[in-house]
Amino acid sequence: MTREDAMKEACAHEAEHAHDPLEKLRCLVLTRGYDSILQFGKMFRRLDEDKNLTLSKEEFLDVLNQFGLDMSSDEFAEVYAAFDEDGTGSINYNEFLDKLRPEMNEARIEIVEEAFAKLDESGDGVVTLDDVRDKYDASHHPKVLSEEATEDEVLLKFIGRFEAGVSEDGKVTKDEFLDYYSGLSKSIDDDEYFITVIKNSWKL
Repeated sequence: MTREDAMKEACAHEAEHAHDPLEKLRCLVLTRGYDSILQFGKMFRRLDEDKNLTLSKEEFLDVLNQFGLDMSSDEFAEVYAAFDEDGTGSINYNEFLDKLRPEMNEARIEIVEEAFAKLDESGDGVVTLDDVRDKYDASHHPKVLSEEATEDEVLLKFIGRFEAGVSEDGKVTKDEFLDYYSGLSKSIDDDEYFITVIKNSWKL
């Protein structure tokens, strides 16, 4: 079983026993893999029809349905209420992702942000896929180290995860970068190992 598969299995188990609606949703999303938070956020933006970075209850239900998450009406009501804390009838995109993203401690966030800063040479908060391709060293990725995949396979899959399936704008934002690595972080318990993976991957 791969590290990613183990995370999916653990999250499925946690979702079944979660009492907190936010934790249940987070676990359900993570059963889709490392990039699930990233892709869920992209779907949020795509289904935000008026592009005001908020979702109504109907739009949010559409996101869950299209992402293939099965929740009862009572569970949905609990989850929506947890996100719509101020009772405005809509969910703010940034607050939503902050709550949904698995927690990374300060040391992990710092090293991921350092990697993004190396890519974002202009400092505008956006990098292109060419930037990622030129600077990412896949040889230290957990799947390469465990011989589950080749460097080329990991690199192609890594790049594709930022774009494929939801939106294709040729750009990766800092939030999208954090979303991806929050999923990877969930599967790595040891801080030192996680930091080493990021440092080696991005030659920091």
